[in-house]
Amino acid sequence: MFEASEVIREIQELREEGFLSDALLRRAVRRIHAADDRFDWVGVYLLNEAGDELWLHNYVGSPTEHSRIAVGAGVCGTAVAEGANQIVGDVTAIDNYIACDPHVRSEIVVLIRCGEQIFGQIDIDSREPDAFTEDDERELQAIADVLGDQIALERV
Repeated sequence: MFEASEVIREIQELREEGFLSDALLRRAVRRIHAADDRFDWVGVYLLNEAGDELWLHNYVGSPTEHSRIAVGAGVCGTAVAEGANQIVGDVTAIDNYIACDPHVRSEIVVLIRCGEQIFGQIDIDSREPDAFTEDDERELQAIADVLGDQIALERV
């Protein structure tokens, strides 16, 4: 099972050393990807100022042509539109699924937020069906919360 404690420790150390959210987001993506073989593609999308589109910040995995995703489109856009994390065990069963890799079978999206304000999301794809659990969501949310706190501090 994936555990967030080491990733959180690393990004907290970066915060204490004065690194900004850009560095924290990049480190989190790399560490999450390396932490579990189920995680074939890991990326962060940030919500644009207008709040209507997600922009790809950084990722590890196969290249994607989806650098921008409209709020409401696909699993990523649905998470923002609904204000709720998404766990999809079978992406082929989703009507508006945006396919980046034809081999992906499941996806998890965890919102990066501070309070009710959504800043973006951690998006993970797996080639395994039903790869993600509520435990994964809880661990990823702990990381997303630290990232959300940092982004909120920088936007004051």
